[in-house]
Amino acid sequence: MVVDDHPMWREGVARDLTEAGHEVVASCGEGRQAVRVIGAARPDLVVLDLQLPDISGVQVIRGLRAERPDVRVLMLSASGEQQGVLDAVKAGATGYLLKSAGLAEFLDAVRRTAAGEPVFTPGLAGLVLGEYRRLAAVREQAPDGTQDSAPRLTERETEVLRLVAKGMSYKQIAERLGLSHRTVQNHVQNTLGKLQLHNRVELTRYAIERGLDE
Repeated sequence: MVVDDHPMWREGVARDLTEAGHEVVASCGEGRQAVRVIGAARPDLVVLDLQLPDISGVQVIRGLRAERPDVRVLMLSASGEQQGVLDAVKAGATGYLLKSAGLAEFLDAVRRTAAGEPVFTPGLAGLVLGEYRRLAAVREQAPDGTQDSAPRLTERETEVLRLVAKGMSYKQIAERLGLSHRTVQNHVQNTLGKLQLHNRVELTRYAIERGLDE
């Protein structure tokens, strides 16, 4: 589903997606309309502008995920303003791409976002990583003094997790470590199970909070 208040841009994005083999099930110019139709349209992925005429993109993300919790949201915005990016990610956006991106970069971001990978325009990734580290530091200084009791991962699982946190795809990780694509997927699934996490986005956040992306 494509949500953008500029008709020509919205139609252009929908056309590019269709020509690339994706099915566009809905196209909306307002946030409230998007929230209303998502239940019937049932998209796997929403390409969403941050600034809409009725409600903010952040409000739209919350509404979309309330109606369809498993939907992936790729922000496609002209604005790379720091707070807007962080608010969108905290609300549940899987990725954030600036409208200055080229077609190939956009289609790659759509593919990776649909697979649950966090995707960001270069420069924004560092911003998001920094915020997660800051939040992690705040938690470590909590007055209750609680200790991290996370399950132990194998050396290979930790190695794969570190590369996931760097934003690498399964294919790139497989090539880096000399493993098959299926083996990398199995390591990720085992790690998700051990850590009681649900998807790659949560796994990446876990890794970043523990400094494994460095």
